Amino acid sequence: MASKKQPDRRADRAPRRAVAPAAAPAGRRYWLFKSEPSSYGFDQFARDGRTFWSGVRNYQARNLLRDEIHAGDGVLFYHSNADPMAVVGIARVVRDGYPDHTAFDPNSPYHDPDSDPSAPTWFMVDIACVAPCAAPVTREQLKAVPELADMVLLQRGSRLSVQPVTAAEWRTILQLGEVAESW
Repeated sequence: MASKKQPDRRADRAPRRAVAPAAAPAGRRYWLFKSEPSSYGFDQFARDGRTFWSGVRNYQARNLLRDEIHAGDGVLFYHSNADPMAVVGIARVVRDGYPDHTAFDPNSPYHDPDSDPSAPTWFMVDIACVAPCAAPVTREQLKAVPELADMVLLQRGSRLSVQPVTAAEWRTILQLGEVAESW
């Protein structure tokens, strides 16, 4: 008979931060997707209304796209490699992960000659535009909010283009960006 392991209640131990975002009451999860505005900015996304999120070539981000991100989840649209770097709007996932066809296209900048359509390596999701932020919520603004101190985006060395966001972080950022969650 195995004994139950008792939780460690030592006061000197820092609480562990979950890697996955906290689920909302209806099971919705939240994410931050990075895009360079010179490549695909929020203004273009708003005009398109919907897009597939392709070209991710990092295994950790791929696993999120393939296994964790689902229709109905919320997305913070973040302009990276920009001045200023900022959350500029929100989106909703409208299609679960599926093979990233750009990996199979030799004319695509995201072509991966080792990716096989019968056993795809790379995945993407579809997202729909929900709303822009009233004003961009800059990285510097995010860093100044104590409730966001543990946010993946703000951690040293965090470079993932797709990353989890907790429900509390989501609510805080929507408040900063003056965006009403409308779905």
